[in-house]
Amino acid sequence: MSAYSETFSKRMAMAGLRPHHRIVLGVSGGPDSMALCVLTAAWKTNSLGIAAQKNEFIDGLLAVVVDHGLRAESKDEANLVHRRVTSMGIKCEIASCEWSEGKPKQGHLQEAAREKRYEILQSASIRHQIGVLMTAHHADDQAELFILRLSRNSGVLGLAGMAFVSQLFCTCPDLSAEASGNGILLVRPLLEFSKEDMYKICLGANQEWVEDPTNRSTLFTRNRIRMTLTDLSSPIFRSELQALIAACRRTRLHVDRICSNLMHQAVTIMPEGDVVIDLGILRPSELKDIVLSKFIALLLQFVSQRQRPVRGRASKLLLDYIRTSPCKTAVTASGCYLCPAPGSKGTKVLVCCSTDADLALEFLNPYLTEGKNCSISNEVEQIVANGRSYSDQFPQNTLGMQFLDLTSSDSILVEAKREGILGQSTYKSIISLQREESNNFVSKTNIMLENMVQHKVYTASAPSKVLHPEKVGYFMNRFIVKWNLRKQNACTLFSMNNSNQFQDFGEEKWNFCNSCLVGHDQVARVRCMVDADWLYLATLSKRGDSSSLHEEELSLSVESRAMSNINLCSACTKKSAERALLLLKSIPVAARRVLPVLVNVDGVLLSIPCVGFQHCPCLVASATFKPKIPLGGGYNSFL
Repeated sequence: MSAYSETFSKRMAMAGLRPHHRIVLGVSGGPDSMALCVLTAAWKTNSLGIAAQKNEFIDGLLAVVVDHGLRAESKDEANLVHRRVTSMGIKCEIASCEWSEGKPKQGHLQEAAREKRYEILQSASIRHQIGVLMTAHHADDQAELFILRLSRNSGVLGLAGMAFVSQLFCTCPDLSAEASGNGILLVRPLLEFSKEDMYKICLGANQEWVEDPTNRSTLFTRNRIRMTLTDLSSPIFRSELQALIAACRRTRLHVDRICSNLMHQAVTIMPEGDVVIDLGILRPSELKDIVLSKFIALLLQFVSQRQRPVRGRASKLLLDYIRTSPCKTAVTASGCYLCPAPGSKGTKVLVCCSTDADLALEFLNPYLTEGKNCSISNEVEQIVANGRSYSDQFPQNTLGMQFLDLTSSDSILVEAKREGILGQSTYKSIISLQREESNNFVSKTNIMLENMVQHKVYTASAPSKVLHPEKVGYFMNRFIVKWNLRKQNACTLFSMNNSNQFQDFGEEKWNFCNSCLVGHDQVARVRCMVDADWLYLATLSKRGDSSSLHEEELSLSVESRAMSNINLCSACTKKSAERALLLLKSIPVAARRVLPVLVNVDGVLLSIPCVGFQHCPCLVASATFKPKIPLGGGYNSFL
């Protein structure tokens, strides 16, 4: 137990964690998570020089048991685990899953349960204002994932497996200006431990555990791989497989470090969320394919805010495009549009969202999101700094660097055997596992395709883009959009331009401003900017001001003036359009096309918040660029 505790303490130090940091533990009740509870409790109490007293909880430690509700006995098991964890001096709570769209089907059960579990654990961390979430993934889990990805022909970056430390980001951003968007840290401190170690730790601490029967079902891919690996689990096989995974992780760490430096040196983020790559600084022709591909993928994921890998033909297309200097053409890939940056003569590349990007509009509750991450942001920053400081003490090991030029999983295995990382017996066993699981994957894919042909798939309608006043919308996972009507400001601005006419209309004037633009239902729609908006601004900028309106036009009823499209605030509209046109000229055409705009129910342009255009002075709108995931995908460590 002392050896296990010492190894665990070293891993926690590598992650940048100190005993005073607050931590959420994801607990299922199995031997893995119970071992995590044992080691974490001992690390906290021993380091702090205190002992857990009866009926007292260890400070800064919270266990969360997720009851998926997928088995009849799951509730009783959750209560049992709760009692066991609490008896260890760890505060514990049970979170039950709500399957609003029905429980997942058998083929997607494990994947859906995993996604729901992380969602609940992340939510609990934020609710309790704790910046670190720990899970009990271990070396055998890494081996399973390695074989799984090998069967899908993953490259060396995928074969590196799960990160030791990574960042999770909220689906809804923190609306407060102080929030830096650090998210929370997901730490896996047991990646150096085996499954056998988990059992020994529990036995050594006299802790019982529960076994999930679904983990023995051969219906699930991971279970099949786990059982096969158990059959092959000789000491030599395990050590050589872990050595290969370690070599892949070192390669991954090396590539990530290079990409991080390039992000800081060669990339500029523009206020509207697009990015500019300086090809002179990047020097793409000097970079290896694996590095440049990862760099481009990270950029495209940031701009599109869609965390999808860039593979195959798209990756090759982008590599060729970036390496063509000076850049003279444009290309669309992975939800992004790439073209020469204006005025750069092709020495810089502009990357912005393409017009076919996901135009989803989520609705945010300021009371639930604002300020929730502020209190944990500084702590997360400090932990990340500690982790980086620790990793910088160790020079990059060259083992694994030979994988940088390899493009397929087969070539990686051959190179590992040539370098002596894998023996002949282990090499043959891994190849056999790869082929078996590849065949299973192909068969499963064919069955899915046949089912898609035979059964019509019904999809839900796209979410509404309607945004009511004083509500907050999150547009394209990039912009926080909101708008309101301000009566006092509208009247003041109007009276400045129409001092001789305002008194004649009184309160009716306010009603006219309100209804002629937004409408009596007071709703606006959010969409991306189109070329017609630019032309409309040009038309508005050329209109005469309200002093040129005739007496008879001003004497019309409110309804008549609205129908005649006569705007008593046209002077303000004209000036706003002129200013907006000047600002838009500084924004590349491609970047303009994904700016959020507000239109009324009839499609008439109300506002382009990013350039300050407001059709009416009583309308106040804003669009703040606040991406869900930062450039680079956030901090991660593959130590």
